[in-house]
Amino acid sequence: MSQNDMTLIEHIEELRKRLIIIVVFFVLAVIISFFLAQPLIKLIQHADAAQELTMNAFRVTDPFKVWMNMIFILALILISPVILYQLWSFVSPGLLEKERKATLGYIPISVVLFLTGVAFSYFILFPFVIKFMLGLSGNMDIKATIGINEYFQFLFQITLPFGLLFQLPVVMLFLTRLGIVTPMFMAEIRKYAYFVLLVIAAFITPPDIVSHLMVTVPLLILYEISIWISRIGYKKAQAAETEQVKMNN
Repeated sequence: MSQNDMTLIEHIEELRKRLIIIVVFFVLAVIISFFLAQPLIKLIQHADAAQELTMNAFRVTDPFKVWMNMIFILALILISPVILYQLWSFVSPGLLEKERKATLGYIPISVVLFLTGVAFSYFILFPFVIKFMLGLSGNMDIKATIGINEYFQFLFQITLPFGLLFQLPVVMLFLTRLGIVTPMFMAEIRKYAYFVLLVIAAFITPPDIVSHLMVTVPLLILYEISIWISRIGYKKAQAAETEQVKMNN
């Protein structure tokens, strides 16, 4: 049964089934993350970016907050392939057979891009930002006292959005194959997209031009890559549609 033949109730039932599967896997991922979170927190505390810092707990609950946040984030990362697969399973009945096979391959690519974005921001951007902040404190004769909760919140604030932004090429390709956007439209709104990416970069990074450029330039390159990939997906979608019309005739 295709999505076009399904009633609203059947759509809701299908969505409920997908959500239940995600929740079950999330609970299992939380159990696994329960054992992984503390070693990972210790590893981050002893990384190069934190070598000169002494982590402090300003509240009794701060270590628990950091631990729970890490468990939650790890669990989401672990089940991200499941979430993407369930999303694909929900929309795939409305796709052609070739489109279903093509879009299924986006899942591993999406996960790799997310991890690449997180790795880039953690190993390159985050140490630079920390060094800049500490240097600024030293120039102003301010002794930096770092709270562990604030440190990890700042870490998540920089790394996770960057990981999500690295999904841009896959998201645009997926939307192109669904016929929601076209490469021509993406090229037409390029200047507006650039402005939005500049604003996003300003929210992620501290207010210095070097950090801002370290985020902005990769995002602009990603957008251009998205247009290029979207063109490929658009041509394939057009070819598949033409072939389908010929088969129907």
